[in-house]
Amino acid sequence: MSDCSRRSWIVGVLLGAALAYAGAAAAQQPPTSPVAFARPPLLSQAAGSQATAPPGAAPLTLQMALTLARANSQQLRSALLAAQLAAEDRVQARAGLLPGVSGLLQHIYTEPNGTPSGVFISNDGPHVYNAWGTAHGDLFAPVKWAEYRVAAAAEAVARAKADVATRGLVSTIVQNYYTLVAAVRKARSAQQSLTEAQMFFDITERQENAGEVAHADVVKAQILLTQRQRDGQEAELNALKSRLGVSVLVFPDFRENFTVVDDLQDVVPLLPLEAIRSIATKSSPDVKAAEASVQQESSGVSAARSNLLPSVSFDYWYGINANQFAIYNPDGERLLGSAAQVQMTIPVWSWGATQSKLRQAELRVRQAKADLIFTQRQLQANVIAFYREAETARQQVDSLRTSLDLATESLRLTTLRYQAGDATVLEVVDAQTTLTEARNAYNDGLVRYRVALAAIQTLTGTL
Repeated sequence: MSDCSRRSWIVGVLLGAALAYAGAAAAQQPPTSPVAFARPPLLSQAAGSQATAPPGAAPLTLQMALTLARANSQQLRSALLAAQLAAEDRVQARAGLLPGVSGLLQHIYTEPNGTPSGVFISNDGPHVYNAWGTAHGDLFAPVKWAEYRVAAAAEAVARAKADVATRGLVSTIVQNYYTLVAAVRKARSAQQSLTEAQMFFDITERQENAGEVAHADVVKAQILLTQRQRDGQEAELNALKSRLGVSVLVFPDFRENFTVVDDLQDVVPLLPLEAIRSIATKSSPDVKAAEASVQQESSGVSAARSNLLPSVSFDYWYGINANQFAIYNPDGERLLGSAAQVQMTIPVWSWGATQSKLRQAELRVRQAKADLIFTQRQLQANVIAFYREAETARQQVDSLRTSLDLATESLRLTTLRYQAGDATVLEVVDAQTTLTEARNAYNDGLVRYRVALAAIQTLTGTL
């Protein structure tokens, strides 16, 4: 081997070792390092002064994102408002069961005609003064009691739906948060692949100058380098889109520059299937909402049936109902006094409307019970499906990590073989592509496991 060839071979070996070291360093990201969203040179020309996060801004953790999202989510806010409105409906229905007090102050003028009553014989005189307080209450009101039970059940339904919205928001935030972290990782991977392609391009140029490879190898390396530049631009664009998606869900105002904590490496353990099934059965908001709906519709049956029953109420008045606004009339008779009455209302005939309402209520109960049974079956199916998804994702994380290590080692060895003349340029290109795909697959596997855990949380409320 000539001195020129020997020097080229030594330089190639050193470059291959540096390339392998850089690939291994990129694969082993720190587990909880803040990820800054600063655009690389590929996009920084159009970014201007918004390329970096504000100085001193605290990194956004997942728990911080969840807290902010709960405070700013419009959908969750609507669900909570519906629960609050349902609670007020229950308060109003309860108030209708209690006695009420009201007051009246009234003067009735009737045109005189020489008689004590005036022109309208239904009046007591030209001047009638009413000033009294009234107490009204229901002694037996089955309809109102049924309406109160309906309102209480409706409140339970609204609260369960608010819980469903809360857990759904958690799943959405977790998915978007870790999709963003993975997008940033992929952007870094694209930059690392670009560096590797640049180094390989330099190797091919040196070996061409030394007469060891054909110009076709340089062309192939240049094509690969150009492709890696495009891949880097796409990765940065995807990271930008993911960041904007998280910003809309989390912050009360529009923010483009912030950092998040990359904790994808911290693999959370998975509870046993039976424990998850037990927790989900007891705390599933979907099942609670379905059970509350059955209770609500059953109360509706009671309300419809109550329309067939009589109701009893009382009234008590204390005050003045006289031709003078005074406690005593000119003859010295006392005008201030009280009166009371008790009345019973008996439904007799409604042309079948009450019976029709009762049948409607019974049909709604039947449908609500069918929905409850379906929800319970769906819960059991979702528990198994979500658990198997998380279990599979957890098992594949280790496999994907092994593939990443093997792809890194394969690129190193293939580069050394190419420098020694034992491998072709296509083998190096294939090894680089395999390494890039392995990095992205590993990041996607970590995100898949986190999202699967979030899906389980929608059923159990806890991880």
